[in-house]
This record gives sequence, C-alpha cells and structure tokens, in this order.
Amino acid sequence: MSQEKVDRYKEQKKNRKKIMKKEKRMHFLSCALCVVIGVGVIGWIAGSGYRAYEKNKPVSYTEVDMSALTDYYSDLDVN
Repeated sequence: MSQEKVDRYKEQKKNRKKIMKKEKRMHFLSCALCVVIGVGVIGWIAGSGYRAYEKNKPVSYTEVDMSALTDYYSDLDVN
C-alpha cells in the first residue's frame, strides 16, 4: 500500500506542470464564460428596461400643411 502511494506521488510530481497548466486554463475559461454570461444578462436587462421606457413614453405628432406645395406644383407648367 505504501509503495502505491509513493508511485502515485512520483507520477503526480512528474506531471505537475502539465496539471497546473490545465487547471489554470480551466480556471481562465470558467471566468471568461462567467463574464460573457454576465454581460449578456446585463445587456438583456438593460434592453428590456429601455424598451419598456420607450413604450411608455408619450408620442407627439406634428401636422404639416402641404396645400401650399401641392398648389405650387399644380401651377407649374409641365412641358
């Protein structure tokens, strides 16, 4: 039993750099994924809030009297 532990320790020690590199990579990827998900959720909440704000905003209409232009264009001589 003791020899098995020693062999396992030697194997882990031999591959320690590779194991640490893999752990660092996985940690970085998990942090990056959390950031991407967080930005997406915040963007979704902000977009929903903005749409709700724009939906409740009063709409103003402006009327334009185009009769002067139509009279002018009808008086022009088309040749």
